[in-house]
Amino acid sequence: MAADTADVIVVGAGPTGLLVAGDLAAAGLRTTLLERRREESRLTRAFAVHARTLELLDARGLADELIGTGQVVDSLRLFGRFSVDLSGLPSRFPFLLVTPQYQTERLLRGRAAAGGAELVGGAEVVGVRQDRAGVQVEVRDTGGTHTCRAGYLVGADGVRSTVRDAIGESFPGRSLGQSVMLADVRLAEPPADVFSVNATANGFAFMVPFGDGWYRVIAFRQGEQLPDTAPVELDDIREVTRTVLGTDHGMHDPRWMSRFHNDERQAPRYRVGRAFLAGDAAHVHSPAGGQGMNAGLQDAANLSWKLALAATGRVGDPLLDSYHAERHPAGQQVLRLSAGLLRAATVRAAPLRGVRRLLGTAVTTVGPVTDAAARRIAGLDIAYPAGPGAHRAAGRRVPDLQLTGPARPGAPTRLYEALRSGRFQLVSADGGPPASAGRWADRVDTATTPVVAPRLALVRPDGYAAWATDATDPAARDTAARAALDQWCGAPG
Repeated sequence: MAADTADVIVVGAGPTGLLVAGDLAAAGLRTTLLERRREESRLTRAFAVHARTLELLDARGLADELIGTGQVVDSLRLFGRFSVDLSGLPSRFPFLLVTPQYQTERLLRGRAAAGGAELVGGAEVVGVRQDRAGVQVEVRDTGGTHTCRAGYLVGADGVRSTVRDAIGESFPGRSLGQSVMLADVRLAEPPADVFSVNATANGFAFMVPFGDGWYRVIAFRQGEQLPDTAPVELDDIREVTRTVLGTDHGMHDPRWMSRFHNDERQAPRYRVGRAFLAGDAAHVHSPAGGQGMNAGLQDAANLSWKLALAATGRVGDPLLDSYHAERHPAGQQVLRLSAGLLRAATVRAAPLRGVRRLLGTAVTTVGPVTDAAARRIAGLDIAYPAGPGAHRAAGRRVPDLQLTGPARPGAPTRLYEALRSGRFQLVSADGGPPASAGRWADRVDTATTPVVAPRLALVRPDGYAAWATDATDPAARDTAARAALDQWCGAPG
């Protein structure tokens, strides 16, 4: 390690940790990212990048390049016969992107390195101690064991999180199913659809392309309960796939096979002192719905700007506490969604399968139900708590508004282009922001939009409305805006 002190130490170089590290480095913080692996992994568990995650990547200038690495899917098939239409999503990205996880990691790693984050491979965290002034992390690498100190620590080190254990946080939950088989294979007869997925009373099968001729297959035989260490045979995967999908597409020449079990767990606290948990270190659930990586990246986007403000002394505990207050309920929502989809997919009793058919028909044919299901799966309906008397927009995702104003070279024309600065955006719909906003010019940009409601909104760096008003009286609006800026952005410069 080049330095034994940092503003923030991030543990785990998966997508969640890489996004946090990139955001903090872009904000000018000394950021160290520790990863136990010595080399980058080509193993991919996540393939699905949902609309809300693409919006967050768009706010970092990465979405369009990532889309070029994968395949766009505008509808999701559920239970083999029902589809959820994504093409009507109210987003610049009305689809699901299928791309291997390592492509997302590649872009996020490049951004973090370019921003100045120190990425350290082969560094295993073996101990954590906290005091009122910071966090002390014991790290073991090829040179032995040494200590690194930082103001804050982010544990994004996965299901078996060392950070979570070291800070004494539990991980309650249960196992949803064992003996799920994984394989990367070649196919003699590639399927027509990007996704091949179905569930029957006998099992579950899922097949998706890497884009380079290899396919990931996930197969589960109903009622089979074997330990993760049990050997996997390609013939077993073929049999389940033929039973569930009707064909195994001539799968052959596996380069990798493994077995795992599904857990449903969530840490009771996402913040313990100066340490924070994000991604799989904070919550884990079944892969149904493709929510895992997306939830982790949304954790990261929620946490990073708050840590950036706290590390520079501009805000204190109330804003840092809001990370748990906002993301823990969101994590519960994801657990309920993924568990519900898994149970519905694997239900065996005939009456319950009849209920599933009715629900699937509603999702497919009833417009409002279809729209709600699409927004839920895509992550567009997540909202955060707002205080009493808050505007209806507060705590909700802000769409990619068109921006207007004096033309200048390179000026952003969309909200999510403006968010690439990592700063708050004070967006006015009727002639400009209050004059007093200039006192926060070191961390708040101003913009105008032709959208008429709300009349004035303070948009957080993660694309959610911190505060909004429809007031027209200039004096009253200026007073309320100053209070909101002071609350969310810290005292003026």
